[in-house]
Amino acid sequence: MKAMQFSSPAPIETEPLNYVDVPDPVPGSGEIRIRVKACGVCHTDLHEIEGELPLSKLPLIPGHQIVGIVEQSGAGAARFKIGDRVGVPWLHSTCGTCKYCKSGKENLCEQAKFTGYQVDGGYAQYHIIHQDFAYFLPEGFSDFQAAPLLCAGVVGYRALKLSELKPGQNFGMYGFGATAHVIIQIALHRGCDVYVFTRSREHRELALKLGAKWAGRAEDTPPVKMDSSVIFAPDGGLVPKALRVLDKGGTLALAGIYMTPIPPIDYNTLLYHERTVRSVANATREDAEELLQIAAEIPIHSEVVIFPLKEANKALRMVKESQINGACVLEIP
Repeated sequence: MKAMQFSSPAPIETEPLNYVDVPDPVPGSGEIRIRVKACGVCHTDLHEIEGELPLSKLPLIPGHQIVGIVEQSGAGAARFKIGDRVGVPWLHSTCGTCKYCKSGKENLCEQAKFTGYQVDGGYAQYHIIHQDFAYFLPEGFSDFQAAPLLCAGVVGYRALKLSELKPGQNFGMYGFGATAHVIIQIALHRGCDVYVFTRSREHRELALKLGAKWAGRAEDTPPVKMDSSVIFAPDGGLVPKALRVLDKGGTLALAGIYMTPIPPIDYNTLLYHERTVRSVANATREDAEELLQIAAEIPIHSEVVIFPLKEANKALRMVKESQINGACVLEIP
């Protein structure tokens, strides 16, 4: 099969992903083989390729927002029929027996494996996944529209839940890339007023177009305090800026798998009055099922920019430079 693969971390500007031929994978017991049609491009892919995340597997095929068709089933895999359209997100597998898995926190499983990180991902023509970790995708979404739901949607939805945002409250969003442009639609659907903080003029314009009440830079002061906020950008310097405009008792969720160092935080002015700061780690299968249901109900519309698989290096470079308005998706040949 054709795939984009890298053998060692390097700046994306050096085009470390190579277009290669690798053997077609074969599904084992309980597994399905998916003929990949589209795969979303995520900032996490960039963190892997540029060496900001430790890697346990090299060479590696990235990609964890996979949409495709079930083409082959292994022994005992009966959940899906040949030809079913399915999606695969970041969570690839868990042990199912540890204290985290048994308490509904499988996203924290010590033995968890992640798609396009510990196992080869979706920048390829085929992908293997256990049937329990793949999802039926709702009708009404093209393959390209569905792909961003599987990470930008799922992990963003978990961040929204952990921010403890309630209907009708003021919601702050820091960074307005693939994840934020999906999650704003859920917040607006719940009757919240959304305030977007981003350095990109184009992203501010998109936020206002999608229904944000206000858009500015992180250094700007919005007209009201935020009840809940989520930081989507991997910039630790945003934490004190977000706390500066977070109301008493508010929660700030940090949605990235990677973040630059957080500067010192003054307790009296930024944290006191029961403000909460919490990280977001991965997502559960329950999160994915809930998000896909909500996406169909609203329905969520993803702004997508499509690149051929061979241009994955270019797509990632544009993600790095915040040149993508919405989500970036690879079309798999």
